[in-house]
Amino acid sequence: MKPHIVVGLGEILWDLLPSGKRLGGAPANFAYHVSAFGLDGMALSATGRDELGREIVATLDSAGLSHSLQLNDRPTGTVRVTLGGAGIPEYDIVEDVAWDRLRFDDAFAGIAAECSCVCFGTLAQRSPVSRECIRSFLDAVPEDSLKIYDINLRQRYYSEELIRESMSKADILKLNDDELKMVSGMFGYGGAMLPADICRRLLEDSGLKLIILTCGTKGSYVVAADEVLFHETPVVNVVDTVGAGDSFTATFCAALLKGHDPEAALDAAVRVSAFVCTREGAMPELPEELGNLL
Repeated sequence: MKPHIVVGLGEILWDLLPSGKRLGGAPANFAYHVSAFGLDGMALSATGRDELGREIVATLDSAGLSHSLQLNDRPTGTVRVTLGGAGIPEYDIVEDVAWDRLRFDDAFAGIAAECSCVCFGTLAQRSPVSRECIRSFLDAVPEDSLKIYDINLRQRYYSEELIRESMSKADILKLNDDELKMVSGMFGYGGAMLPADICRRLLEDSGLKLIILTCGTKGSYVVAADEVLFHETPVVNVVDTVGAGDSFTATFCAALLKGHDPEAALDAAVRVSAFVCTREGAMPELPEELGNLL
């Protein structure tokens, strides 16, 4: 097995921001930021046979990001992004696009066999076809591969059943404070529970090894069965928060894969995601001091 192959599996798309389009999709963002730390990040998704799809390939190639992108007859994915208060993004995600038709083909199977870490989410499982592909990929990776479920709840594209099944297939769950409230209510947990206690309950109920909880300006947590880590959020000039959570997940996982402990991984993830908030779009180039963190 090649221990450096790290996969972001799911949607790839154009974020149509007020200032123009930017390449996005949480799995591709994850793969991009993992690659910034010298690991072999790879984006696995699908595009249409259209100009937007060709532009995605050209953009990934220009960024030096490895990819395996299936071609099909649906249009390439797009998302209209508007920025609300404090730069928080709101999304309008176009349905029945290329990444809704992912299939577990020979190319994906070959990558799964050599994958040491895979990050997947909820959105790309909105269609039964892509959901089955993602399940098959997770079942095909080596037993010691790290599986991260970056929940990324968007619009109406989730259910309790889907979340529970995804958690059961993961080692690490990553979510933000709003998503924690949604999951807590969905699972019937008491409203008076503290965030760390909710995370511990999720660990007990799901078999997860670790939960990463980001709370915006209120800081970030890493919760394991026997400890809770916390790190404050640096004060920065926020331009937008698109992709900040993905950079957090990628940095944390890259740190673990490089042998760092969860405390060091949390520190690096907080610093990188804070920087991403100071730039427009999900894939800014990291300055040298951050790129050398790990």
